[in-house]
Amino acid sequence: MTQEIKITKVAQSQAAGVDFHNIVMGTRFSDHMFICDYENGAWHNPRIEPLALIPTHPATMALHYGQAIFEGMKATLGQDGTPLLFRPEENAKRLNHSADRMGMPAFPEDLFVEALKQFVALEKEWIPTQEGSALYLRPFMYADEAFIGMRAATSYKFIIMASPAGPFFSRKIKLYAEKKYVRAVNGGTGEAKAAGNYAAAIRPTEYAKAQGYDQVLWLDAHDFNYIQEVGTMNIFFKVDGKFITPSLSGSILNGITRMSVIDLLRHKGYEVTERPITMDEIKAAHAAGLLEEAFGTGTAVGIAMVEAIGNNDFTLTLPEANPVSHMVNDTLNAMKVQQEADPFGWIVPAQ
Repeated sequence: MTQEIKITKVAQSQAAGVDFHNIVMGTRFSDHMFICDYENGAWHNPRIEPLALIPTHPATMALHYGQAIFEGMKATLGQDGTPLLFRPEENAKRLNHSADRMGMPAFPEDLFVEALKQFVALEKEWIPTQEGSALYLRPFMYADEAFIGMRAATSYKFIIMASPAGPFFSRKIKLYAEKKYVRAVNGGTGEAKAAGNYAAAIRPTEYAKAQGYDQVLWLDAHDFNYIQEVGTMNIFFKVDGKFITPSLSGSILNGITRMSVIDLLRHKGYEVTERPITMDEIKAAHAAGLLEEAFGTGTAVGIAMVEAIGNNDFTLTLPEANPVSHMVNDTLNAMKVQQEADPFGWIVPAQ
């Protein structure tokens, strides 16, 4: 992709007025956004411009037929102040995997990465320096054609926006093993990062929170026994010294943090197996004293250590010590700010 990215800067940045010690992701947005338009079978006019409202026709197809996908990423600052990205090429690939499943056009992966680099370099003042904080990046694509009818749209917008964020979970979390609602089934859209997947999760998540839990632990749609993932995370269990995580079955999102944790654990000498895991198996491991740790992985949450799993029928309380979970969390965080070496080549400078 050789299109030049046109940049129009704001007259004055608003970053100086932000208290980065007290930030909640998604409530404050940086100065600019990247936009690119899809028309007549090709992507046109890549540009960075001041963040603004986007005119939307009432018949915009994304509002009626759900052609909307997104990615989640974070930018940090290196030891010399260089803005850094974490495996952006993997997000580019996953965005296009989602686009294919949702009948949407692929976005050029080289333009995806280059847009992120230029965008993050421009928004450098918005990257928090507090430990565990970062600039959360939200690339997304949606059908913006004005048409009422069940078919793929012919025009789309791809946008990148950003919001500074502190640590997502500052404590261990409790997971509600859902036995009524399901997130996805094989052949559905579960492996795509589609907006509708998250809309369907809102009601069950609100119920789980009302019961004293933090997130939903999704189970399969047939037996409500096979573990899939958590509301905003993939899930790992340490059982008898070894790690297991649900295999990508077609209904589970291929998390960038998930694949990175698998590589990191193996690099550290741990055995990691991707395979189907049942709730019955986890209960049995807990009863035998073999369930040693559990944690969720995701871009927004990082590494979220699990305190308990349960629902109205049972409760599994996990051990207080989480030595490997802490190691994984600390190692990834240190790599992202260049306090620790990156043996994998995951860190990409944004300038």
